[in-house]
Amino acid sequence: MELGAGVPWAALLDDAARVLARGGVVAYPSETVWGLAALPDAAEALFVAKGRDGGKPVQASFVSLAFARAFVQPDAAFDVLASFLPGPLTLVTGAAAGCPASLAPGGQVGVRVPDHPVALALLERAGGVLATTSCNPSGQVAALTEAQARAMGLADLVLPDAGVRALGLPSTVLDVPGRRVVREGAVPSAALLAALSGGA
Repeated sequence: MELGAGVPWAALLDDAARVLARGGVVAYPSETVWGLAALPDAAEALFVAKGRDGGKPVQASFVSLAFARAFVQPDAAFDVLASFLPGPLTLVTGAAAGCPASLAPGGQVGVRVPDHPVALALLERAGGVLATTSCNPSGQVAALTEAQARAMGLADLVLPDAGVRALGLPSTVLDVPGRRVVREGAVPSAALLAALSGGA
């Protein structure tokens, strides 16, 4: 997938990078629902924007699986499930020593590699990793369109969707060490558990 024509993407992504660098929040489209992003050292801004309890972890979104591997501990089960990435899946696994503490409360990190051109372009421009969460006030339904994301007013900047619509389902969340489904979502949990039983 490519970024849509007729949009000044370079300038928009530069603007987004500046917002992130000053500790701000960017709303962006993904293949699941709309998200909010901040630099890892500014993850607290996501809790403030959503009015969310800081005890709930954020995801770590990565530009690629290869980039993400530096942030996680080696794990055979993770390697099996990595075949589902990029895509609408979050894998909660042990964090490597170099993973920012803001992304790894309790020593675990939720790894997400999105499959959306705008999300990936933002991640690439931001250095490969961002703290992310769904675009919605805490306890409410996540935005599914650019118009909804803008109306919520949670971000300092909202990126366009490049004509790629959200599925409307959140990512499936799986606890890799515990082999436990934390949240059902766009990837059928049965497929994940079947892969684990056959490959790890």
